[in-house]
Amino acid sequence: MWLLLAFLSAALLGFYDVFKKQSLKDNAVLPVLFLNTLFSSLIFLPFIIISACVPGCLDETIFHVPLAGWEQHKFIIVKSFIVLSSWIFGYFGMKHLPITIVGPINATRPVMTLIGAMLVFGERLNLYQWIGVWLAVISFFLLSRSGKKEGIDFKHNRWILFIVLAAVMGAVSGLYDKYLMKELNPMLVQSWYNVYQVFIMCPVLLLLWLPKRKSTTPFRWKWTIILISIFLSAADFAYFYALSYDDSMISIVSMVRRGSVIVSFLFGALLFREKNLKSKAVDLILVLIGMIFLYLGTKN
Repeated sequence: MWLLLAFLSAALLGFYDVFKKQSLKDNAVLPVLFLNTLFSSLIFLPFIIISACVPGCLDETIFHVPLAGWEQHKFIIVKSFIVLSSWIFGYFGMKHLPITIVGPINATRPVMTLIGAMLVFGERLNLYQWIGVWLAVISFFLLSRSGKKEGIDFKHNRWILFIVLAAVMGAVSGLYDKYLMKELNPMLVQSWYNVYQVFIMCPVLLLLWLPKRKSTTPFRWKWTIILISIFLSAADFAYFYALSYDDSMISIVSMVRRGSVIVSFLFGALLFREKNLKSKAVDLILVLIGMIFLYLGTKN
């Protein structure tokens, strides 16, 4: 069941990336991100209120948000900062780069998660996993060559650095999620980390965007902004619920979720009419083959 939830999460994430790219096109980044956190929190706020104010109403459902104290909430606040850091880097990178480059870079997150597991938890990689790691490294190198055809220098382009940092923070978040799911209820984590992100984004918006809003890209309302929140919330709900299973494996869940790159890549070709698709497709195939080797490594 948890594997099916991971595949569902991957499909939803693919559409989330597409709506994010569309929303950020010729638009101010920080207001879009703020609205994403706001709408996501509004989706889960009714479950928080009903669970607290109407005892027994949601108790036997997967939508129940249990009451928790500071001992639990402090871990959720840390989660909020990690995710928001990843999103800030990711949103800026997504705005300035083709989605057909961003997707494959993000697809290397399972490799980063494995490396993190080695460094943090002392895990050791087997042969299949090492093959998966090296295929991801090679695909990243090839992707940089594809990027040069569009004038994107991976070594000196800050937006590439932003996407890489977003992927690293995403991998950190994945490792942290597995720990949280052993200790906390999935709905408790997802609902409250969205709420905390709104409070974190308020000073960011007021201090970083508001004073400079007239000299930077203006904010334009787009209906796809709401779709970002809807698809992200649904994807994360399936993700957290998958990790709540005792036999779930973060390495496999993380790998499957990166399959979202297939959806975003197809839309990059069909909707955004991006360039150099043949060479990028080869890079993407290498990433996906690497993911298969990671999967085989976890089964041995």
